Amino acid sequence: MPDPDTGDMMGYQFHDLTDACQTDWRAYIEHDFVRSLGDGNLAPEAFRHYLQQDYLFLIHFSRAYALAAYKSHDLAELRHAFEGLKTILDVELDLHVGFCREWGISEEDLARLPEARATLAYTRYVLDTGSRGDLLDLHVALAPCLVGYGEIANWLNARPSTRRGDANPFEAWIAMYSSDDFQAAMRDEIAWLDARLAEVTPARFTRLAEIFRDATRLEIDFWQMGLDQTT
Repeated sequence: MPDPDTGDMMGYQFHDLTDACQTDWRAYIEHDFVRSLGDGNLAPEAFRHYLQQDYLFLIHFSRAYALAAYKSHDLAELRHAFEGLKTILDVELDLHVGFCREWGISEEDLARLPEARATLAYTRYVLDTGSRGDLLDLHVALAPCLVGYGEIANWLNARPSTRRGDANPFEAWIAMYSSDDFQAAMRDEIAWLDARLAEVTPARFTRLAEIFRDATRLEIDFWQMGLDQTT
């Protein structure tokens, strides 16, 4: 890489963001909530609370993609934002509502949900970051969710102690984020980020790493919120 003192482009990639906050990233990927999902012994009330708040998060995730469309500079970026918004509204939210129904949570229940503080903190951080910054700032703030869930599924699948099949009531959740479609979306997002991170200066990367670290820590709080329902 060029000398950082010159301000030359450094050729960064997405993995440089995770390397910059490796302790927080591993704490998120390997959180006790995630471990309990894999072990199949997460308290049902913790999972239900998470599911309900994640529904609210998806709504704000949709708003973030609408903001990404506004922040776009060309047709390719507009189409990328549109496809993300369409996927959430037409696919993910329907799947999530169906998943909630299987856990005894009706659409009427979801419509009456108050936002938990962890949900408010994370979603508003993402939207505020995108509003104040540019399209790359927004995508970096969203990356712990889109990329992180894919990596969590892969970590659980590689973990020998993860219970599989009917022995694990959370198998469907793991399978959702292990699916070919989600994994492809994760790889596409990493490729999008790699292409743009390759052009940033060291000073710009430092700011992006701060955004990524903050968003990762808020994801940790989102997991912890579920566990706190049982304490």
